[in-house]
Amino acid sequence: MQNNTSIKWVYLLVLSLIWGTSFILIKKGLVGLTSYQLGALRTVLTGFFLLLVGFNTIKTIKKKDWKWIVISGILGSFIPAFFFAIAETEIDSAVVSVLNSLVPLNTVLMGLAVFKITSSKRQMLGVIIGFIGTAILILKGAALNPDQNYWFAGFIIASTLMYAANVNIVKRYLQDVKPLTIAVGNYVPIIIPAFIVLLFTDFFTVQNFNTSTFVVSVIYVAVLSLFGTAMAKVLFFKLVQISTPVFASSVTYIMPIVALGWGVLDGETFSWTQGLGTLVILLGVYLANRKSKKNRSV
Repeated sequence: MQNNTSIKWVYLLVLSLIWGTSFILIKKGLVGLTSYQLGALRTVLTGFFLLLVGFNTIKTIKKKDWKWIVISGILGSFIPAFFFAIAETEIDSAVVSVLNSLVPLNTVLMGLAVFKITSSKRQMLGVIIGFIGTAILILKGAALNPDQNYWFAGFIIASTLMYAANVNIVKRYLQDVKPLTIAVGNYVPIIIPAFIVLLFTDFFTVQNFNTSTFVVSVIYVAVLSLFGTAMAKVLFFKLVQISTPVFASSVTYIMPIVALGWGVLDGETFSWTQGLGTLVILLGVYLANRKSKKNRSV
């Protein structure tokens, strides 16, 4: 199991880099697209990429697994794609990534309450410490950006609850389904509804495609869809299977560090207090995932 212990950290770091970059890509995509266009286009392109490489895996999905794969697709992909885009119309990308750090806390609580997946005291302590670090970042972010509408944070909080449910569903009910198969299956029921949404947003107009801002935004969303969603989801489902729901969801603790870096480069503000919050988050990740000597199974 030592190999799993090493490889899971590689997956965690790679996912943190990819998903941490996703927030700035959403921000850039919103320059030329509406939030609904971005959410729908992201879903359609991701589904296209996944079906292109994994269409043949659909036939391997058992009838009993389809229910959970559909629910996983709706909660983990379809709705959040729109909610994150809507939130970023009012809140900085870095702050959104910080709010996303609520996922591990919700994963532990939902795992205990609904899915009966136990977590150790050390994991609980790590999650709480990580949450404190997140709170520091949120409060300081609000102080630095008083003009932003933090009611839109509700879209992110709702998404973290859906992500938490999704990661527990994958661990509890889809443990034996290959990661690529889960990812492809997720998009089978949602790609057509997303395309319909795209049609109703007047996306396919000549005027749009003759505008350079629109085209550049589409390119940003294409990069987001290929790497930040399609490739990342396969890696994430694999991480869930070789580790624990808490470990896998802790990727959301490291993502803000990457997102804050991109935010600073894009002109968003960053203070030493946010740096302190970042260090507290890292401590939470370490404690939540450090195994005791008698338990090194994952």
